[in-house]
Amino acid sequence: MTATKVTSTAGAGSAAASTARIAIVTGGSRGLGRNTVLNLAKRGVDTIFTYRANRVEADAVVELVAQAGRRAVALQLDTGDTRAFDAFAQQARDALAQWGADRFDYLVNNAGISHHAAFDATTEDELDSLYNVHFKGVFFLTQKLLPLIRDGGRIVMISSGLTRIAVPGSAPYASMKGAVEVLARYLAKELGPRRIAVNTVAPGAIETDFSGGMVRDNPELNRRVAEMTALGRAGVPDDVGPMIAALLADDNRWVNAQRIEVSGGMVI
Repeated sequence: MTATKVTSTAGAGSAAASTARIAIVTGGSRGLGRNTVLNLAKRGVDTIFTYRANRVEADAVVELVAQAGRRAVALQLDTGDTRAFDAFAQQARDALAQWGADRFDYLVNNAGISHHAAFDATTEDELDSLYNVHFKGVFFLTQKLLPLIRDGGRIVMISSGLTRIAVPGSAPYASMKGAVEVLARYLAKELGPRRIAVNTVAPGAIETDFSGGMVRDNPELNRRVAEMTALGRAGVPDDVGPMIAALLADDNRWVNAQRIEVSGGMVI
């Protein structure tokens, strides 16, 4: 596990370092995670984010955050490998210490992998991979980071519109996301004494490179998505990242244990 250089606009131990809100976002180097990191920076939030393999993409996000006047550090992590979580938690502590902090405020469990196969064609290995990233990894990474989350903080789980809409070929993926939605409600109850709000954000079909970029790059699929969406188009990352950043803000402190779909009104 390696870390990118921390890009900072204020030295560790300064007033800015000690008072800034801090987020941890998994899968923050691309797609919705990247957009969330950048929109948090616009709101004055510093971010520790993870990337799985592409260091160049991660470094680019760190630089964009710096251009917005905030700080970010990227840590390499396979969120499906629970054996790496102890080392990651220590790296997160080290990054926080560089900023003069010992706690962070917001956790966004965003990292994910795609899968498209009929129920009867899905292999055990494929299901295990989905489980490890989308449920087991989310469960145990959140557990590992709980001692570092500030009382009164926020947790957001990223789910999918596919937990509401049944699309053939998505049963394994959607089932894991459904499990995360249930987990979020239980965490909202169990973490209530610490005043930690836990919500789920469920995007609809979004134009990113997820699933090989099929919504973004396949004109026919993009058209079909637009036709089934009340607002008449497929979503883009900037439809979702600002919403997540807003949900984490104090203005939404009383929103808890909710599933919030951000889909432009798909299939209503």
